[in-house]
Amino acid sequence: MSHVLVIGNGPAAHRLVERLRHHGHDGPITVLGQEEHPAYNRVLLASVMDGTLSSRSVTLPESDAVVRLGVTATAIDPARRLVRTGNGVVHRYDELVLATGARATVPPIPGVRTGEGELADGVTTLRTLADCDRIASGARRAVVLGGGVLGVETARGLQGRGIEVTLVHPQPYPMDRQLDPAGGDLLAEHLRGMGVTTELGRRAAEYRPGALVLDDGRVLDLDALVLCAGVQPETELARAAGLAVGRGVLVDDRMRTSDPRVHALGDCAEHDERVPGLIAPAWEQADVLARVLTGGHASYAPVGDVTRLKARGIDLSAMGSAACLHDSEPGVELVTMADPARGRYAKLALRHERVAGAVLIGFPQAAAAISQLHDRGLPVPSDRLGLLLGHSAVEWSAPDDLPDDAVMCRCNNVTKQRLTRAFRDGARDVGALARATKATTGCGGCGDDVRRLCGALHDASNEQEGVA
Repeated sequence: MSHVLVIGNGPAAHRLVERLRHHGHDGPITVLGQEEHPAYNRVLLASVMDGTLSSRSVTLPESDAVVRLGVTATAIDPARRLVRTGNGVVHRYDELVLATGARATVPPIPGVRTGEGELADGVTTLRTLADCDRIASGARRAVVLGGGVLGVETARGLQGRGIEVTLVHPQPYPMDRQLDPAGGDLLAEHLRGMGVTTELGRRAAEYRPGALVLDDGRVLDLDALVLCAGVQPETELARAAGLAVGRGVLVDDRMRTSDPRVHALGDCAEHDERVPGLIAPAWEQADVLARVLTGGHASYAPVGDVTRLKARGIDLSAMGSAACLHDSEPGVELVTMADPARGRYAKLALRHERVAGAVLIGFPQAAAAISQLHDRGLPVPSDRLGLLLGHSAVEWSAPDDLPDDAVMCRCNNVTKQRLTRAFRDGARDVGALARATKATTGCGGCGDDVRRLCGALHDASNEQEGVA
């Protein structure tokens, strides 16, 4: 079998190795990881930040590959199929996969960078476990710049550690790319109720050691400035090698770049003018690429984005197009439910009886069912209110209806097959399944699904025993 060389050792690369072995690749696989730490789940960094999870608990299982840690790829020679590294070692490949991820965007704020171009003292991004340790160490007051998903998770995580936090965001409400105004306002209320100060509709004008100056002249005192202002795909290697690059490394439906022997996936890959930046599309891409590299036929057809906020005490899901949630979208039925007293809000945008977009705050049971409806493109039940309240029967959501490779725990990339195998190996309740697979140990949103699967497996086991 061919030698597959992977540059990058994040969740996308880890998933690819797993799927390559699953689909029968028995040749050598080499993974080059720039960090010294083994592969870990970056999705759960906010949970490490707030102390809910340890660094060790987010480490991914050892993969069936030769993994070189602390190795930086410096150049690709596509003509000779070589990758050069910073330690002088040259790696040959038959198939090369770029899983280089993305780097944090550093906004051009005076004072944020030194004259040498490095981040100033007290300024950091949040992309690695080392960043978590650096931010949380000794800080008493922190300002998080950027109120997207990562910014909200980071602000809540720091506040959960007892740090005084201010969230600064230029838009009127946080997570404006995923939420409608009502949902965004409620999220801001939740954050303020938990002790996070919000400065919405404000921009940073200048950074000074120990202070951030806002565009209205006010000064925020701080020990740490955390930049959560977006990310940029890592494309330098690909560009220098002559590969086609847009915002990310350009790939086709089979995850091939402009060189058919070089592939890309995850945060560094641009498909059909989109760089999703979420973990679920990266897993889908990894499965497609694994099938392709093992001689199968597969093509990547992205479904709508699903975002599950991983912030302790806030149950928020958003999926599909945020544009559909506005009244101006033609051909869309809107279903809205607001419960201000309990801090709950739901809004569904339906097109042809399918979920085109949704915001769900404080409706965990509905979120689990609606996300499955959205992912599988199935019609919603006629009882819209019952669906939101978790009372509507959804026959198709029975665990037996899910394929074996369906990902049930998005945080830890746990499939139905893996849970089933753990059950048969003796993990007979949700707690045991969590210990065996890490399912439910991230944001916890998959808890109901895992419980249903566990119950279905018990029923099937009892029926088999009865027949015997």
